[in-house]
Amino acid sequence: MDALYWHGDGWTIEHRPLLGLSDNSFWMGNSVFDGARAYDNVIPDLDLHCERLLRSATHMLMKPSLDAATLAALCRDGVSRFEPGAELYIRPMFFARRGFIIPEPDSTECAIVIHRAPMPSRAGFSACSSPFRRPRPDMAPTLAKASCLYPMTQHALRYAQQRGFDNALMCNADGDVVEFSTSNLMIVKDGVVHTPVPDGSFLAGITRARVIGLLNEAGIGVVERRIALPDVLDADEVFSTGNYGKVLPVHRIDERHFARGPVTELAHQRYQSFAREQARTYTDPRVAATA
Repeated sequence: MDALYWHGDGWTIEHRPLLGLSDNSFWMGNSVFDGARAYDNVIPDLDLHCERLLRSATHMLMKPSLDAATLAALCRDGVSRFEPGAELYIRPMFFARRGFIIPEPDSTECAIVIHRAPMPSRAGFSACSSPFRRPRPDMAPTLAKASCLYPMTQHALRYAQQRGFDNALMCNADGDVVEFSTSNLMIVKDGVVHTPVPDGSFLAGITRARVIGLLNEAGIGVVERRIALPDVLDADEVFSTGNYGKVLPVHRIDERHFARGPVTELAHQRYQSFAREQARTYTDPRVAATA
């Protein structure tokens, strides 16, 4: 089984079309999604991902048809239908059926896709600077994880791949470096971690926040500030945080090469320890109800 799909009436392996030509989210591009990961029998911060999805739907003028706890329970149920330890990407979504331009909130529906997705190599990735920029909150719905924001990610990735890189650095409207096209950016200089200050132009991710907290607990300072391209190229270490790959080292940006350093490795190890501990302390409510 490569994928499972849910849309209100149970799980299926059938990839059924859900949107029609007259559906609001099809022609307005306002659907929202979130992503969580299952691997090594852990699903880190699934509840937070589901809560963020509800906020995204509300921001896009929709009315979530499920609460976060129910959505998380459905996702865990879907993951349990794969073999133990499967490496999966969990993608719950909300979309609207009705409405002329503005969606009718009560027409909001939920769907979930869970599909196999191997965890990225711990060797990390390369990235290049790029001409693509993230918009300000008054230019686009940047406070939501909305599908309409991702075409620019597609262009940035294609730009990078055509130049022999895996990923691209993205700037904001002022020219500050704010993230990679698919994950958040961390740089290390003299043992201190620096990361772009959230300015509303990029999604300051759940894994980003988790790693900042774990590094602080380990006595590593993390500074949120404006970051320019020369700051990145002058760093001792560069790594990314994000749901898809969690903590990944960056071994090259433009023509500058980086070694995987001790802070990057500490961030990875601390995150994996957190994920295992969270899995150990989680009690499935279905089990608790029968205890």
